[in-house]
Amino acid sequence: MDATASAGRPAALRARAARRALPRALGRVLGGWLAAWLPALPLLLLALALLVAPALRLLLESVTSPDDGRLTLANWVASFGNRNDQRAIVTSLELGVVCATLSLLVGSPLAWCISRMLPPRRAAWLALLNVAANFGGIGLAFAFTATLGTVGMLTLTLAALGTSIAPPAPSSFAGLVIGYEYSNIPLFVLLTIPAMGVLRQEWWEAAQAAAATRLQFWRYVGVPVLVPFVAAGWLLIFTWSIGIYGLAFGLAGRTGNLSTRLITLQIGFALDSSALPEQRAAVLAVTLMLLATVSLLAYRRLLRWALRWL
Repeated sequence: MDATASAGRPAALRARAARRALPRALGRVLGGWLAAWLPALPLLLLALALLVAPALRLLLESVTSPDDGRLTLANWVASFGNRNDQRAIVTSLELGVVCATLSLLVGSPLAWCISRMLPPRRAAWLALLNVAANFGGIGLAFAFTATLGTVGMLTLTLAALGTSIAPPAPSSFAGLVIGYEYSNIPLFVLLTIPAMGVLRQEWWEAAQAAAATRLQFWRYVGVPVLVPFVAAGWLLIFTWSIGIYGLAFGLAGRTGNLSTRLITLQIGFALDSSALPEQRAAVLAVTLMLLATVSLLAYRRLLRWALRWL
C-alpha cells in the first residue's frame, strides 16, 4: 500500500502542476496576441463597422423579398432581367476597360520618362500629377462642362473660328471617357512610377555587353519584367472607373432620367426613386462589390508574380 501510494503521488503532483501551468501558458499566449494586435484593433473595428457590416447588410438585403421579408433570389432575377440594369452593367464594364486601356497606353511611357528624370524635374512632375489625380467629383464635372460643354469656353471658341469640330457631349460615352481620364492617367502614372525602378541600369549594360540591341532588351527583359506591374495598374484603374459616382452623376446624371446607364448611377436612381425597391439597388451594389473583389484578387496575384524580380 505504501509503495502504491508513493508511486501514485508523483503522478498526481505532475497532473496538478500541469493544470496550473495550462492557464499560465494560455494567459501568455493571449497576452502576446493582444499585445501584437492591440494597436490595430481601432482600425479593425472601424473596418468592421464601415466595410464588413454594410457589405453583409447589402448582401442580405439583395436576397430579401420586399413583400414578406423572406430570402429569395427573385431580386437578382428581376434586376438582371431588367434592360436598364443590363445596359448599366455592360456600359460600366466597357467604360472601365476603355479608361484603363487608355491610361495604360498614355501613362506607361509617361511614367517611364518621369522615372528617368533628374530629382528636381521629377518632383515637379509628381506634384502636378498628384494635383490632377486628386481632382474629381462634381468639381471636375463643372470644369468639364465649362470647357467642353454646349456653351463651354472651348466649344464657343471652335464655333467662333468657323470650324466644324464639336467636342463630345458631357453625357456621352466619349465625354465620360475624357472626364475620367483627366484623373485616371495621372493616377496610373503615380501607381506605376515605382515599378519603373525595377529595371536596373546594370541589366541594360549587361545586355549591351552581350551585343543585344535595345529592341531585344525590351523584348526579352524590359517588357516581361514590367508587364505584371503595368497590368496591376490597369486593374486598379478599371476598378476605380467602374465605381465612380460623383463625376458620372455630374456629367451624365439627370433627375428622373439617365442619359447614360452606369451601375453607380443606377444605384443612385434606384435609391432616389420611390417607384423602385431598395433591393434593386442592393443587387447592383453587391454586383459592383463582386467585380471589385475579383479585380483586387487578380491584382494581388499579379503583384506576387511581379515581386519575384525584387
